[in-house]
Amino acid sequence: MECGLHTYRQNGALWARKDRWGVHTGVAASSIGVEAGPDQFEIARQQFDIAANFLNLDPAVRTILRDVQRVLTVNFPVHMDDGSIQLFTGYRVQHNLHRGPTKGGIRYHPSVSLSEVKALAMWMTWKCSIFNLPFGGAKGGVVVDPKKLSEQELENLTRRFTTEISILIGPESDIPAPDMGTNAQTMAWMMDTYSMHKGHSVPGVVTGKPLAIGGSQGREEATGRGVMIVTLEALKHLRIDPTDATIAVQGFGNVGSHSARLLADQGARIVAISDVSGAVYNPRGLNIRDALRYVQEHGSLKGLPQCDTLTNQELLDLPVTVLVPAALENQITVATADRIKARIITEGANGPTTPDADQILNDKGVFLVPDVLANAGGVTVSYFEWVQDLQHFFWSEDEVNERLHRIMRHSFEHVLRVKQTHDVSMRLAAYILAVQNVAQASLARSIYP
Repeated sequence: MECGLHTYRQNGALWARKDRWGVHTGVAASSIGVEAGPDQFEIARQQFDIAANFLNLDPAVRTILRDVQRVLTVNFPVHMDDGSIQLFTGYRVQHNLHRGPTKGGIRYHPSVSLSEVKALAMWMTWKCSIFNLPFGGAKGGVVVDPKKLSEQELENLTRRFTTEISILIGPESDIPAPDMGTNAQTMAWMMDTYSMHKGHSVPGVVTGKPLAIGGSQGREEATGRGVMIVTLEALKHLRIDPTDATIAVQGFGNVGSHSARLLADQGARIVAISDVSGAVYNPRGLNIRDALRYVQEHGSLKGLPQCDTLTNQELLDLPVTVLVPAALENQITVATADRIKARIITEGANGPTTPDADQILNDKGVFLVPDVLANAGGVTVSYFEWVQDLQHFFWSEDEVNERLHRIMRHSFEHVLRVKQTHDVSMRLAAYILAVQNVAQASLARSIYP
């Protein structure tokens, strides 16, 4: 009997089904003519090239750092609740290992692609370098909409994916963490699966775990807290009192919601926030804690009382002091950058601004705190968690937050000094610092054999 191949939509992606076996296999959007966005890895390379040109980087080192070191692509079957088997595609990419084991999150999202994961791995290398963390950059992802799976299906997927990438991960080689679509429970399943393979508990294999199995205080809000810290530093640099600042936050997930709440606690007025349902706006200011409760009860910001409704693009165009893009990549492009009215942009998301848009914003005098600096609070506290797991000695939340504040402020000041010394943008300053550090490590270690 011939197995007919039929396409259909599921979880926001196009799938093909082999009727006889009930096996589903993902088809990349690009392979069927669906319009794709800018190539994320090429954007990451463009950003690297600008810094490499500025540094007159050694050609051999440039060749090495411009590409990723390892790419693992896995296609793995998962038992679904209805008894069928579905095939998923996942990735684990290591960009560079010259400064230590690699570190980077695991993303579950329908739009995950190899280009995106490679870009995120490269960006993670630069983040760790700027903050002088003893890590190289890595990233992982699975092409899936986690909202469409049951908890049991998510556990099955996570445990099988962990097994597939176990040839790379480990507390001394590659340490995953949560990212978009994953959380502390995901990390618990990963840690348990890896530990079962090893025959003993290995809490240091992942970070972002629940406290009960070796997680760190302060980890959940760490990225948002880092965004808050560097935003306050940017306001201080421009001599703006936080209580006089208005802020719009695009994205109300983990990063955006914690950023908004913590900035509001510092006296700033959050006038707009958004999620997949759209944006809500109140020029007098939003009560972020009320908004968080509303989302818990209703599932989205849609219908939040005492607010005007905006599109996500209209939120980006608001005349605010600070704009925090904390959603997906490529939100500020050459087509939209001219409309930006914010004095400060703090990139809570990875890659929200394209290189061409960067130039426009720089020409407009916008003070942009780049993603590799602004959203590194998560990897910094992940480093704290990894250290605590290895030492079997844990810190209080106050200790974690104090150490994070100190490192974030120091790194901001370091990047700002490079900016002022060379009269460049904050992004180029951050890349100059990051690439220089990794290049020095690469030259010191040389090439084996």
